[in-house]
Amino acid sequence: MPEGRAPAEATMRAAVLHAGKGAPEYGPFPEPLPGEGEVRVRVRAAGLHPVVKALAAGTHYGSTARRPLVPGVDGVGRLDDGRRVYFGFPRPPHGTLAEQSVVPRAMCLPLPADVDDVQMAALANPGISAWLALTWRAALVPGETVLVLGATGAAGQLAVQLARRFGAGRVVAAGRNPGVLARLGDLGADATVSLDVPEGELPAAFAAAAGGGGIHVIVDYLWGRPTEAALAAVGRSGLTHVAPRVRLVEIGESAGPTISLPAALLRGSGVELYGSGAGTAPLERIAEIMPRFLAAVAGGELRLDVEAVPLADVATAWEGPAPAGRRLVLVP
Repeated sequence: MPEGRAPAEATMRAAVLHAGKGAPEYGPFPEPLPGEGEVRVRVRAAGLHPVVKALAAGTHYGSTARRPLVPGVDGVGRLDDGRRVYFGFPRPPHGTLAEQSVVPRAMCLPLPADVDDVQMAALANPGISAWLALTWRAALVPGETVLVLGATGAAGQLAVQLARRFGAGRVVAAGRNPGVLARLGDLGADATVSLDVPEGELPAAFAAAAGGGGIHVIVDYLWGRPTEAALAAVGRSGLTHVAPRVRLVEIGESAGPTISLPAALLRGSGVELYGSGAGTAPLERIAEIMPRFLAAVAGGELRLDVEAVPLADVATAWEGPAPAGRRLVLVP
């Protein structure tokens, strides 16, 4: 090296978000250097989850304007010592849609040999979210009825399966994709509701699908008008009834960012509103459920259609239509 010239910065290949551009570009990016308490991960698979795109678009409460930036929130990879791990919480600007990332050592979980890289990268983010929503936020009691709003999406399908696994007495799945709706019975749904029925008919459709016991837990990936209809379905009128507890856990907002919520409905329905997302679940709670989640994945108890895509094709995968009921996983 000529005297006085600084060594060239080592680079890797990554999906890179640049200022003023929507989709990331596949290209060079500086390799991450781990700091105290951190480890470098050589990425093997990373999920292209809706939260990844929302963070990049600036529509998520955790979004940052920092650019250039590598998106991605979790994945499967190998540490420098060769251990294969599931990892999350990368340090910006080094997300997981790259050949390498850098994360807290505490956020690396060794994976058993019978857990597939791509399946784990697809299942972990939506599956852990649904698990927490049902067990921690809603505190589902065996025998209760669960309504999943947005059940035809990848996360919603996992919520249906987990509600059944956790002992729900009845699982109602609501969504728009007719092909996926038709398959949800095989995943544990007792009844399905198409969100394409006339809007005014949705509350009655939800109530009929739930049966005489009513709805106790709503796992909501949609918000907007479908949520308003679900709340109308659990509303009660009169002064002599005793309303059951109804826990609505809000996870996503793909149908709209706001709802109209009449005050009288809250007073007369027993509805309790909860949010579930990054910032609401303590890391120790996530660590507590991970061994059981891993066992479920390894045992093939959670099913989801997954499509692996080369990281070099990230722009096409990012801008293309969302695959119905499938989760895309990018592989470096």
